[in-house]
Amino acid sequence: MEYRRIKDQDKDGDAVPDDLESLRGKPHSGSPKNVVALGGSSASTWKRKSIVTLALTILTSSQAILIVWSKRAGKYEYSVTTANFLVEALKCTLSLAALARIWRSEGVTDDNRLSTTWDEVSVYPIPAALYLIKNLLQYYIFAYVDAPGYQILKNLNIISTGVLYRIILKKRLSEIQWTAFILLCAGCTTAQLNSNSDRVLQTPFTGWLMAIVMALLSGFAGVYTEAIIKKRPSRNINVQNFWLYVFGMAFNAIAILVQDFDAVINKGFFHGYSLITVLMIVNHALSGIAVSMVMKYADNIVKVYSTSVAMLLTAIVSVFLFGFHLSLAFFLGSTVVSVSVYLHSIGKLQR
Repeated sequence: MEYRRIKDQDKDGDAVPDDLESLRGKPHSGSPKNVVALGGSSASTWKRKSIVTLALTILTSSQAILIVWSKRAGKYEYSVTTANFLVEALKCTLSLAALARIWRSEGVTDDNRLSTTWDEVSVYPIPAALYLIKNLLQYYIFAYVDAPGYQILKNLNIISTGVLYRIILKKRLSEIQWTAFILLCAGCTTAQLNSNSDRVLQTPFTGWLMAIVMALLSGFAGVYTEAIIKKRPSRNINVQNFWLYVFGMAFNAIAILVQDFDAVINKGFFHGYSLITVLMIVNHALSGIAVSMVMKYADNIVKVYSTSVAMLLTAIVSVFLFGFHLSLAFFLGSTVVSVSVYLHSIGKLQR
């Protein structure tokens, strides 16, 4: 498995320890200057984490709304695969632009140069492929859920991330954190209760199945990507993003050929695009970059916290845009989800 290669390489030379938390919890063998170079001062690190987390929360809260808004007569008139390709292309372009600015101000160094070894690059196709499948499911799941319901189901990422943290990265979670996961399940279920229907849940089985698959894919891709990014802390995040997005573009190009080739040839690459579609693509691109920065300077748990807060913002905005009704069940479920996120953060501090 590629992840074992990552861990094995950590044993060589100047590689970081296997445990990604060791830089925080154990004394570093290097000089204080090296420690600052890797993590920066605590104040600047906290500020950086806060900014990227806030940006991710705002971008995530508007993501589902823009996807729903981009539909016409209940369907997508544009090609979903071309939209995903443009998202990856825009992220790659933004990463290159950031690197060009760094090269002009700081020059080209070993940590910010694009040229690298195949061993470093070869680990990026796996998360790129997983994100491709997850992003495609993200569009089709809206045939079964509304924007606020989608944000509720996305909180299943917390569970998958916590479990995969324990299995893959061998990170121990406290009892309070596991309790928070159980509360999260209860909150997600409660928020989906529909008192005006004979069905217990508003979301049909297919929608739940898609949500679970999305959560597993997102959780595994997130944990794997965090391991890759943090393996070499001094490596510029824009270089790491560039290689991830290059493979993302390649996989999405294959998806276009397999799924929408005839439609693109006959109708054109940008058929059905509107201003909302463009805004959605920009939002997805900025969200992807924000996610990678959160993984670089924080972790996946922080990422899913921002998703939970985004759920509440999405529900509030949907009231005005789509006439969404904030039922008592949704309010109670959202409250339970919020409490679970709070307990999870306490549990992390008490570890």
